[in-house]
Amino acid sequence: MNPLQEIFVAIIAGYLAMTNFLAHQIIDLLPSEPIEEEVEVTEDTTLLSDLAELPSRIKTIPDILRTSALYQQATVIGSDGFTEATTDEPIDAIVNVFCTLTNSEFKRTTTGTGFFIDADGIIMTNAHVAQFLLLEKSDRYDDAECLIRTGNPATAQYTAELLYLSPAWIQENATVLNDAVPLGTGERDYALLYVSETTSGEPLPAQFPALGYDSDLLKTSVKDDLVVAAGYPASDLLRSGPNTALLPKQAETSISELYTFGSNYADVFAIRGSAVGAQGASGGPVVNGNGDVIGMIATRGDDAVDGTGSLRAITLSHIDRTITEETGFSLAENLGGNLAYRSEVFATTLAPFLLTILEFEDPR
Repeated sequence: MNPLQEIFVAIIAGYLAMTNFLAHQIIDLLPSEPIEEEVEVTEDTTLLSDLAELPSRIKTIPDILRTSALYQQATVIGSDGFTEATTDEPIDAIVNVFCTLTNSEFKRTTTGTGFFIDADGIIMTNAHVAQFLLLEKSDRYDDAECLIRTGNPATAQYTAELLYLSPAWIQENATVLNDAVPLGTGERDYALLYVSETTSGEPLPAQFPALGYDSDLLKTSVKDDLVVAAGYPASDLLRSGPNTALLPKQAETSISELYTFGSNYADVFAIRGSAVGAQGASGGPVVNGNGDVIGMIATRGDDAVDGTGSLRAITLSHIDRTITEETGFSLAENLGGNLAYRSEVFATTLAPFLLTILEFEDPR
């Protein structure tokens, strides 16, 4: 962040601290310390000495949500964790997050992938995909809309609301909003959405096709393991325009390398080239032999090393550890509770400030 942005974020944090003071009585009902998870390190656990390093851009971790009494209460109320997986087929669980932003000067279309991680309609995707749901609320656009599309080809089925978006990622990456091909490492590049309505007005399904996940630490022994990646690669759409049919793909590939952001654990892994490996597949799941998601596609890989269409995925253990740092609750706990209420609290507690940071860095 530049110095001006750091001052801006500090002002925001001070304002939130003041508003949280008004709700101090609620804090008394909640744990006084954030939840910490102890990790047992064994000889098989991937350690820093075994891993290639990626640079960490996260210098500070905002504590806005951990100190927000309203957010903490909303997560606790009715929280029973995530529901069981309802499919083991990645291609059935993936969605296309399709956004259009229009004003008098331009029309921008963005596309990314996500997947149902909870049968109640929670979608996991990248922060660099979900940030456009923040921009739906911006008055800089005459029209802004994000739709959740599914099927083969993808068609609009649902609207969604932000349930969580990593403030640490926004704080450090707001400046890449207008990059034609944003580059990054994937650090804390995740978000949770929840399906709020159908586009047709019909009732929502009783259950969504959700994958199970494994947030255990990856071990060095997973190198060369076979995995399945899935997504909505958008090469044809980007070449031919937004009316081009977007088709889901899944492919078997294998893990080639493990990386760390300095956490001493595997935060990222590389997978070898496949038909999924193209722009637009970001946010797609990488599933192990047990049918559980162990990673989410975040960046392109090194095609010279791993073949055309190589990708890198952030691990579910990285997401679980860092969402606990940022919210005080584990990933499983963040998948429970009253989703509509939690989304409303996020929208009033943090979303306006994240949007302001994006607009502050957006010269348009």
